[in-house]
Amino acid sequence: MGLTAEQIRQGIDAIAVIEPAFGRALDAAGYPESRIRPTGYQTLLRTIVGQQVSVAAAASVWRKLEAELGEEMLPQELLDRDFDALRACGLSRQKQGYARSLCELVISNELSLDNLPSDDEEAIADLTRIKGIGRWSAEIYLLFAEGRPDIWPAGDLAVMAGLQRILDLPERPDEKQTRAIAEAWRPHRGAIAIFTWHCYNNPAL
Repeated sequence: MGLTAEQIRQGIDAIAVIEPAFGRALDAAGYPESRIRPTGYQTLLRTIVGQQVSVAAAASVWRKLEAELGEEMLPQELLDRDFDALRACGLSRQKQGYARSLCELVISNELSLDNLPSDDEEAIADLTRIKGIGRWSAEIYLLFAEGRPDIWPAGDLAVMAGLQRILDLPERPDEKQTRAIAEAWRPHRGAIAIFTWHCYNNPAL
């Protein structure tokens, strides 16, 4: 369960008190909607399917996988399929490798998505054991599926660009600068990340 609309509002309001630029941006753009994804294996498989393809292409692949594997998309069902069956669904050799990595970790209980470490960095380390799941994908999962309030995807280009607009910075901060700027916003950085996406390319700003 991701952050609720109320949690997002409370987080943004708390930071607007100490950083007036957020108050000004809030007046112009309003509060963002909540963005919630289900926890578990299917959300991570969707992430793999959607990498480097359009939303429409990813949806097409997903429909074919559901038809092939069944609606529950059980990990063992995917592992039981050969290369050609998954290729017919639209999964490249590389993505098949990523998907099999996820399924194997889940089936062996080496990765327990119902019991990830409470420490965010430890949870990110667990998730990035999956081939094809990097830090950004792990952070997005923890923010939108688990609703962890202090996740800060500093390497996200839209977060960097949104921050530049909100704070009226002369240039877009890099990942290191974006991480440093947000240190003062703990433990509400998840709400602020969602707000920067909301403000990115927002014509009201």
